[in-house]
Amino acid sequence: MKKTICLAAILIAAACTQKTETERSVSQTSTMETSTTTVSATVPTVDTAATAEATRDAANAAKDAAHATGTAMETAGQAIQEKTDTTKTH
Repeated sequence: MKKTICLAAILIAAACTQKTETERSVSQTSTMETSTTTVSATVPTVDTAATAEATRDAANAAKDAAHATGTAMETAGQAIQEKTDTTKTH
């Protein structure tokens, strides 16, 4: 959760722009300077449907990997049992 918040803050900071415009007018009696600062932000869009689908895909992949690991361990255990002599003669 903290990583998501930090990433969002970085993206928002990167999307912000600041623009300062200075205008000077000079007459015979005075000089006038006016500054205007404008801050604008571009908000990135997030495809929530694609995010949800990617999350489901990742969960399914993790479940499949766990199942495959369990099956491989069971197969290996059976092979070890077949090769191990459980009857001991002294």
